[in-house]
Amino acid sequence: MRAVIGIAGLLVALAVVGLLAKKQLAATRAPEPALQAPGQAAPTGTVREQSQQVQQQVKQQVEGLMQQARPMPEDETK
Repeated sequence: MRAVIGIAGLLVALAVVGLLAKKQLAATRAPEPALQAPGQAAPTGTVREQSQQVQQQVKQQVEGLMQQARPMPEDETK
């Protein structure tokens, strides 16, 4: 009797793991929308070209943010 319950438990655990694996694999195969700012056209071309476009956009955004002046903290007088 113990063996039957043990085997049944293993089968249930295997079924749960199988369902989770199937769900994860289905999620990785789903197409994701292209990263783009609102108002921009969707990237075209190969995956490599799209990757380079995204990298260029991020680089431009970082450079733009680096050019902005940081607000100076208020001096506290004691």
